[in-house]
Amino acid sequence: MMNKIVTAVMFLCFSLPAAAVVQGKVVEYKAGDTVLKGYMAWDDANTQPHPGVLVVHEWWGHNDYSRQRAEKLAGLGYTALALDMYGDGKQASHPDDAKKFAGAVRQNMDVAEARFNAALDLLKQQPNVDSTHLAAIGYCFGGGVVLAMARRGLDIDAVASFHGSLGTQSPAQPGSIKTRIAVFNGADDPMSKPEQVTAFKQEMDKAGADYMLVDYPGTMHAFTNPEADELGAKFGLPLKYNAEADKESWAQMQVFLKESFK
Repeated sequence: MMNKIVTAVMFLCFSLPAAAVVQGKVVEYKAGDTVLKGYMAWDDANTQPHPGVLVVHEWWGHNDYSRQRAEKLAGLGYTALALDMYGDGKQASHPDDAKKFAGAVRQNMDVAEARFNAALDLLKQQPNVDSTHLAAIGYCFGGGVVLAMARRGLDIDAVASFHGSLGTQSPAQPGSIKTRIAVFNGADDPMSKPEQVTAFKQEMDKAGADYMLVDYPGTMHAFTNPEADELGAKFGLPLKYNAEADKESWAQMQVFLKESFK
């Protein structure tokens, strides 16, 4: 009798479907003559068409942090592409280089838009992605990028900025914004001062945008990055990880995306 029970249990175990596993791979694509190196993440058990999400990196460049966020999105059932705004997967190891790389992108927003759209096109081409349901999220520099794309008329479901730059030399015009916007901001972030937050809200109201802005009290810049404290101490930058704000903003983003993809 015991042998029969063991056999039945073994049969049941081997009959169960394989657990879903998040997969990831490095991808190369081009914008003009520039080779870009990104990272695609997806859940191999999620074979039905589903939304796709771009992840735009911090000013440090396309690194493990942006890839980890792509993998987290894949774990939520999305296909995510951590894109490359600098070219050749370039990364900065010092703030001076990061400032130079990010500044070069900001000085030519037509090139920035071309690189963003090249990644968006690649995401749309994935067989498991529903190209009618797309979003983009960004961190620090990347948050500023997704907001800039929204200001330029990006036509996707949603963009979300985490501790991103809010200022702009090209404010949105009435009726120009076609995507829903979420901004998750540290209330004590010296790189996002209260007057910039106020100006952003006024700009969005004037443009008639569908947006939300969440301020986390006592929260500094780069609050979602667990390496923020180490980087801040190393380079004398006002960076500080906040586990509570990280968790809460990620949860709020999930609700925001689900509502946007309806």
